[in-house]
Amino acid sequence: MARILQVVAPLLLLLLPAGLRELLSPTTTIDPRPPPAGAADGGTTTGGGEALLHPLVLVPGLTCNELEARLTDAYRPSVPRCGAMKGKGWFGLWANCSDLPAHHYVQCFLEQMTLVYDPVANEYRNLPGVETRVRSFGSTRGFQRNPEHTTWCFEVLRHELERAGYRDGDTLFAAQYDLRYAPPVPGQSSEVFSRYFRRLTRLIEDASEKNENKKVILFGHSFGGMVALEFVRSTPMAWRNRYIKHLILAAPVPAEGFVKTLHYFVSGSGVMYIPTVSPLALTLRPMWRSFESSIINFPSPAVFGDRPLVVTARRNYSAYDVEDLLVAIGFGAGVEPFRRRSVPKMNYFQAPMVPTTCINGVRKNNTPEQLVYWDGDFDAEPEIVYGDGDQIINLISMLAFDEKMRRQPEQNKVYKSIKLHGADHGTIVTEDWALKRVMQEILEASRI
Repeated sequence: MARILQVVAPLLLLLLPAGLRELLSPTTTIDPRPPPAGAADGGTTTGGGEALLHPLVLVPGLTCNELEARLTDAYRPSVPRCGAMKGKGWFGLWANCSDLPAHHYVQCFLEQMTLVYDPVANEYRNLPGVETRVRSFGSTRGFQRNPEHTTWCFEVLRHELERAGYRDGDTLFAAQYDLRYAPPVPGQSSEVFSRYFRRLTRLIEDASEKNENKKVILFGHSFGGMVALEFVRSTPMAWRNRYIKHLILAAPVPAEGFVKTLHYFVSGSGVMYIPTVSPLALTLRPMWRSFESSIINFPSPAVFGDRPLVVTARRNYSAYDVEDLLVAIGFGAGVEPFRRRSVPKMNYFQAPMVPTTCINGVRKNNTPEQLVYWDGDFDAEPEIVYGDGDQIINLISMLAFDEKMRRQPEQNKVYKSIKLHGADHGTIVTEDWALKRVMQEILEASRI
């Protein structure tokens, strides 16, 4: 009887609707409630547990990366005060989003943060005369500090990792990146990410060497999950086998896209964590629209189909109509980079071919799945129709990513999908019960 059930159960699974089939897949773990107290400790914090730890590299979410700028003689400021730092070396450009409302130099900040799309090279660049770099690459002490949100940017996770025996610069490292760019797929060039991938390669090799040549666990959250995934996929297979122990993705931003990114792009709401549409948010919107990272995760037609995502009195826009939507909101300049940079990413998939765990939060009816602008005023806040997801990423995108990972038989053998019911996109690495589950996966990956 047991043998018969083993044969029949997978066939019965195929008869279920796709969404339910994904959630009930043998490689999906559904966590409906917090784990018991102490479940994340795993016994690794005592008895010399530090010696068992594999080195860990954290890749943070989008706005946890601090930027510095340097202005050269080629820089032509729009107003004289914006050139005050010309020739004076490196200075902090993007350090703390809570400071933005008080900035007296918002105009200069916008100008120096803005990217320009080069259609000849099919690549994004800084304005002429503006050079930028990421601060504190390699150190988990170098994430953005936001006094209004002290739990953001791996602060809580870092403390838990240190309790488990991890030490910054010894077994624990960070790979900050320029939040304005997006990792390329084959056939695309990216000077910024090519340089970043080389630095990350050296960081991982050095971390391994420092720890008796142990393989490295790579952990990415949100946009950092996309960055970590694309990095692994860009490396030679022999290098992955030698250096990557496990890839852990917490609420990764999927190439399949999500509706919330349209909300950011159209209205400016949430840009740089300015919570609502305000004069400052609308001021920041043109800068945000210039970033490659702002346009790279629009909903994919293959996943979202022809369902209306943006609704107005005159016309509805589905994932097939994004180019028309860009024109309608007055950003026709975004059509070419969307077509040449974003669409190829939607249509590309390659399994990382390393042991991989994907952890997503899921709640019912808390994630935007339709934006309604009845009067066509895209400067205003829309009415929002909500569906299932993690407040940011739609459940349909999570399930589509799981399905792609499982299509590759060898990847499916080393792929684990966890859905934490009740966790949100950000709190998955801050809220105690969800964080314990994340820690459990990190420590389990280190032990296997």
